[in-house]
Amino acid sequence: MPGSEALSFTLSEIAARLGGDVLGDGEIRISRVATLASAGEGDISFLANRKYRSQLQTTRATAVILAPDAADSFAGGRIVCTNPYAYYARVATLLNPLRVGFSGVHVSAALDSAVPESAAIGPHVCIGRNVHLGEDVVIHAGCVIGDDVSIGDGTILYPNVTVYHGCILGQRVIIHSGTVIGADGFGFAPEGKAWIKIPQIGIVRIGDDVEIGANTTVDRGALEDTVIGEGCKIDNLVQVAHNCNIGPYSVLAGCTGVAGSVTLGEHCVVGGAGMITGHLSLAAGTTISAGSLVMKSITEAGRYTGVFPLDSHDDWVRNAAHIRRLSKLADRVAELEKQLKENNTRD
Repeated sequence: MPGSEALSFTLSEIAARLGGDVLGDGEIRISRVATLASAGEGDISFLANRKYRSQLQTTRATAVILAPDAADSFAGGRIVCTNPYAYYARVATLLNPLRVGFSGVHVSAALDSAVPESAAIGPHVCIGRNVHLGEDVVIHAGCVIGDDVSIGDGTILYPNVTVYHGCILGQRVIIHSGTVIGADGFGFAPEGKAWIKIPQIGIVRIGDDVEIGANTTVDRGALEDTVIGEGCKIDNLVQVAHNCNIGPYSVLAGCTGVAGSVTLGEHCVVGGAGMITGHLSLAAGTTISAGSLVMKSITEAGRYTGVFPLDSHDDWVRNAAHIRRLSKLADRVAELEKQLKENNTRD
């Protein structure tokens, strides 16, 4: 953070906090993380993808995080661990701790509920009645918290987040700017030409250690609650509709759309712009490739892709025309097989 005192640790101090084995000089000091290509004096880098292994010979990094099978590929200071990428993430967090930048309750905040002394409440925050805030909650400028909301310890809401009435957020949740939790789900009953609004009487329940990106919407349930399981990571501009149950440790990348009453098992991954139609279930461990449309339930874990390959417009039109005729072609093949079978029977 500009203007803040830089932190630094020796390799031995890092390993003492995060684990791993130190090879080489454990007293060298590290103050930044960097890629192998851009690293310099005082930087620690990492090798997570073997295709960059040759860069270990040219990097200027002071130290490198390596897996055991690559431990001898670098002559400088090393930390050896089983998952260099995850270890790098922890080192980056150690060297760049979150700095809130304010404390206490700003004079412009409108509070209809008591807040703990450890909470940090920014300018123009509105907190409704019967709201429970845990310890060390941080609510940045312009957030609106509805009545009867519960927010767990250590949760952070960035500017202009809205949490509708009754919703429950777990501990250490991070919600980025512009996100809306608990707006009405899209529920209307047809009556002639008119649409009759169905009251959305459920809430949103968000588990511990969830992070939700900017300008994402998670709708409240119509009858049952919308649930985001613990450890889920949801990107920017994602829509999660009413009554969904997103399993623990699942990941939804940017621009994903999840229609109502979808259930994802534990540790599902949906790539960017993936679309899932309503009332489906995905088995635990399912991965949906970016841009895919899911229109049926998935009962067996694996990777699924439903993207028509990019092509020149003229070729795409021709291929699409062929695809439209596949059903008729299949009928013709079936008829020819039937005739062939009858001919063979006569012979």
